[in-house]
Amino acid sequence: MEQIKITINGKECIGNKGDSILKIATANGVYIPTLCHFEGVKDYGACGICLVEGEGLPKLMRACSTAAADGWVLSTETDRVKKARKIALELLMSDHDGDCVGPCSLNCPAGTDAQGYIKQIALGNDYQAVKIVKETNPLPASIGRVCPHPCEKNCRRRFVEQPMSIAYMKYFAADRDLHLTSPYDGVTDGTVFRGGMDGKCGISIPPTYKPEVKKATGKKVAVIGGGPGGLTAAFFLRRNGHEVTVYDAMPEMGGMLRYGIPEYRLPKRILHREIAEIANLGVKLVNNVRIGGEASPAAFTGAEVISLESLRKDYDAVVIAVGAWKSSSVGCPGEDAEGVLGGIDFLRDVALAVQPYDPEGTLSRPINIGKKVAIVGGGNTAMDACRTAVRLGAEDVYVIYRRTRNEMPADEEEIDDAIEEGVTFKFLTNPAEIISENGKVKRIKLQVMELGEPDASGRRSPVPVEGKFEILDVDTVIAAIGQKLDPTGFEELEFNRKGIITADEATFRTNLEGVFAIGDATNKGADIAIAAIGEGNKAALVVDSYLNGEIIPYKKPFVSERDEETVKKELAEREKAARVIMPKRTPEERRHDFKEVNLGFAEEDVRKEAARCLECGCHDYEDCRLIFTARREEICPARLKGQHHPGFVEQKLVSIERNQNKCILCNLCIRTCDENAKKGILGLVGRGFTSVIKPEFNDPSVIAGCKDCHLCADACPTGALKIIG
Repeated sequence: MEQIKITINGKECIGNKGDSILKIATANGVYIPTLCHFEGVKDYGACGICLVEGEGLPKLMRACSTAAADGWVLSTETDRVKKARKIALELLMSDHDGDCVGPCSLNCPAGTDAQGYIKQIALGNDYQAVKIVKETNPLPASIGRVCPHPCEKNCRRRFVEQPMSIAYMKYFAADRDLHLTSPYDGVTDGTVFRGGMDGKCGISIPPTYKPEVKKATGKKVAVIGGGPGGLTAAFFLRRNGHEVTVYDAMPEMGGMLRYGIPEYRLPKRILHREIAEIANLGVKLVNNVRIGGEASPAAFTGAEVISLESLRKDYDAVVIAVGAWKSSSVGCPGEDAEGVLGGIDFLRDVALAVQPYDPEGTLSRPINIGKKVAIVGGGNTAMDACRTAVRLGAEDVYVIYRRTRNEMPADEEEIDDAIEEGVTFKFLTNPAEIISENGKVKRIKLQVMELGEPDASGRRSPVPVEGKFEILDVDTVIAAIGQKLDPTGFEELEFNRKGIITADEATFRTNLEGVFAIGDATNKGADIAIAAIGEGNKAALVVDSYLNGEIIPYKKPFVSERDEETVKKELAEREKAARVIMPKRTPEERRHDFKEVNLGFAEEDVRKEAARCLECGCHDYEDCRLIFTARREEICPARLKGQHHPGFVEQKLVSIERNQNKCILCNLCIRTCDENAKKGILGLVGRGFTSVIKPEFNDPSVIAGCKDCHLCADACPTGALKIIG
């Protein structure tokens, strides 16, 4: 066979005369994107993606269907090629009607594969479910308990009856993996369980899921802050083989999960177990160490002081994840009176008083807030503060919020629980003055409000009703209206006008070389814990690239998303199956202690709940050549959006479900059926734009052969064909 030599993207490639450009490129390790090529099937260049340009040649060529000529110098990345490929991909994606991943995952700040782990839970594979979760979130048992679950707000099951109980299923699986529903959950002193024989109780304990750690790189990273963001960054950097040390000013790791979330929502023995799993990967955890200057929160007093500069000298990279630990003030006369507390300060003080790892949540010392307590604010911190006040013995607990319940940012379930526990909500009121006697809070004067025009966020702005006030007798006022960064020790960094660290949103870099910042301390300020985890995950990728010599900014992956109105219509006749409700302790019982409120799902119930999943995301997402190719280009399919091909889902191929919405008419299934399977079952029906692929069964023996063949599904470059039997 006569050999020829061509050059592709600067690389010399040897092939046989008559071979296609694509065949020679593949044999020589040069990647050329293609969707309509499949080994063993004749090429004819249907997709228009494998374009190349040759020096001195007038036209772009399709690499899969063009025979190479000796001496050609070709490129796959010229401006002309990239422009043509981009348009071809945009045309394909603008007509592609499918969800790459479930809307639940898209609405999760950490991008957790909810559909994936729910499927494993439905199958009874809790270990595998946790493995999937820990690809983005190292704290599933903790986050499953406290997350306001934005994933559920986007769950398509809401179009049928109620969203899936996504967060609670996650913590069920994580508890099972940690053996927290078994006889060996008897530790109350913080002992770490591992696989094998436990020296304390002599019980053989199965191992929990432990991710693989890559070979040591010799690089060292310091993480400042042991909250969810810092622990997540440490977890993923360690998995990549780096030596990681986490420094935290508080007595124990966990950040706001430990000191801002009450025991009744997140028992600290659960958090401790998950942090211990991170330590077991080889992450070094150092507590009672703070960065420079005077201690700000009282709890930091006594911590060892080190400087940011010293960490920069000792480590190859530094990740700042210190959170936002300063409570915002009420902003009215009298707020300096004794008995006016910040929400974060109050919750931290109570957390420090709870006996470590005590399942009963017993306080080690009394916390006196009086009998009448007012909490100002409408977020989840306000809910935590008011429900904590109830447990401390307050008889009259008020939540003061300047809008209505409909505008409250707090989780609906938290509001309902607070009401059940006896909290009184004073909607459309705002503090006008805190009245004190002898320097101590005595009353709070409330300005009555009404809703005016929408503000920048879309919520209707509250405006005062002139001359209308209400006065409450109170012993304590707790301001839970926001939190901010304490900049002490970080003066070298650049801050925005709100006093928050400025960090590049794609690289997390600060103004200091090798110093990165994430979470509540940066850019937009305080957010939910899963958002910090998401940033910790993404930052770890960027810092890893930095340590490897070339910083690669985080880029949100391109995905295909279905139109919600179309989906809503399709689900109108779906069989209803009610959401499984989390069982809880009664309000009368739980309002008197700090024991966990949730009782947890029974196994039968969680498997039933998991089975409700609609599996919106594509089954072929991980192997889809269409989305893989689309992500290599900067495409914007929306600009070419127009009429769609006729779309439908059918199961006429006996063991294969065909989704015409995802079909790109590459005809690989037709050609595979003709040339490889020798069946000729599939063919194009219709002409022009309305063409679709349909099967034709005229012989029972052909149906029988189709049942076990599946060659067409193997060849399909998208998720249009799904094996179902």
